[in-house]
Amino acid sequence: MQPPASEALSGLAPSPDRERATAAPAVASAVAAEPGSFRDRNGAVFYRDGEILRGISAKALANWERLAATPFFQEFTAQGSIVRTERLPDDEARSFGDWAAVLRHEKVPFISYPYEWTFGMLKDAALLHLDLMQAALGAGLILKDSSAYNIQWRGAQPVFIDIPSFEVLGKGEPWVGYRQFCELFLYPLFLQAYKGVDYRPWLRGQIDGIPAGSLRPLLSARDLIRPGVLLHVLAQDSLQRRYAGKPQNVRSSIAKAGFDKQLIVRNVEGLRKIVTGLQPGGSKTVWADYDRTHSYDQAEFEAKCAFVREASRHRRWRMAWDLGCNTGTFSRLIAEQADHVVSMDGDWMAIEHLYQAQQNRPDQQKILPLVVNLSDPSPAQGWRGLERRSLPERGRPELTLCLALIHHIVISANIPMRDFIGWLAGLGTSLVIEFVSRSDEMVQTLLANKDDQYGDYQQDQFEACLAEHYRIRADQSLKGGKRHIYFCTPKSEP
Repeated sequence: MQPPASEALSGLAPSPDRERATAAPAVASAVAAEPGSFRDRNGAVFYRDGEILRGISAKALANWERLAATPFFQEFTAQGSIVRTERLPDDEARSFGDWAAVLRHEKVPFISYPYEWTFGMLKDAALLHLDLMQAALGAGLILKDSSAYNIQWRGAQPVFIDIPSFEVLGKGEPWVGYRQFCELFLYPLFLQAYKGVDYRPWLRGQIDGIPAGSLRPLLSARDLIRPGVLLHVLAQDSLQRRYAGKPQNVRSSIAKAGFDKQLIVRNVEGLRKIVTGLQPGGSKTVWADYDRTHSYDQAEFEAKCAFVREASRHRRWRMAWDLGCNTGTFSRLIAEQADHVVSMDGDWMAIEHLYQAQQNRPDQQKILPLVVNLSDPSPAQGWRGLERRSLPERGRPELTLCLALIHHIVISANIPMRDFIGWLAGLGTSLVIEFVSRSDEMVQTLLANKDDQYGDYQQDQFEACLAEHYRIRADQSLKGGKRHIYFCTPKSEP
């Protein structure tokens, strides 16, 4: 079973269209229901004046009280691995409808999805889930859901957000979330580690993950001896085929047989050992070594850095986006003046380098690395398009960085320059953008094997497009005039 939509913790009120699409509880007008929060019938997420609230049933309340009293919950919360949660006073909770209780959650800066994560991010999220399982089992609890969407990020730190997933483990009960863990964590990791295949399109295409029956045909005889394949793929696929379409209640049958909790413990321990040993497969990507191979000499690169740093000092930013961030050099510059930075690039290995580099940095919790192809960004999807949101719906930035990207968008992806700048302007943010001229070797390389149908790709037309939406506050020539960088603010700003 899928958990309540994790985007509920983004701290963003849904759009009017989304509110109309879902019936809101009969409570105060300032309260808006989260339209993606419908899969768990024991709770629902809603918003009030920027707060993230969750109504819970009597059953979920009993589980919450048990969970909140455990030392492991307090320890994981204190270290930031579980979202901070508190119960509203009963007199306040009564105003939100017929719930047994109402919880208030900490906001997550920006919601992301597993199909936007690097291998290392998905692996670390899986390990956090297994660590929580181990700790919960020691306290007589279990995670009933094992969805990767239950984990979000505070910068490069994973944080578990679906509190009602914790419930008391009944005697003889199996781990009902095991199959979901395999489909949304283990099989995508196997796909990349064992076959060198990018799992992100698979997860984006199937909201419930990769079934064992889809992964099994991809495995060779050699793969059968790899850790975890026989037990967690072949055995799972065979079991699912055996019971498919049959009326037996497998969960009840297991419980009646006296399922031993130690079987779950050993399974979790085994999975943790397997996941820990996985490494990403696949060849080296184009931009993985950008820090060493960019086309600037040192003086020009420092001039570009100085311009970006000065532009970022225009004001303090709550949220900034770095589009086409490569390995994050400029993300770190603007992080000095921003509360949070979302760093996006289509090159998964460049983003992996950024993620790994952020692990031990002081700004670890400020920069969220995501694998996003900006010519085909993640769409709204799920039931009625409400469960997973598009990028702008999850939270618009106040500053957008767009460096050495426009030529890839226009020439490589064949997106008209006016359209792309119009999309940027639609974000309503200040903008630092770099134009790479036709005389630059990078543009010449892109045009070498293409028909030159890009008559709009000229600096004067680029500046005209900017002028339609922005005021250019500062600009500077770079690389002897081959490139030009601009700092712009929306015309709507004074």
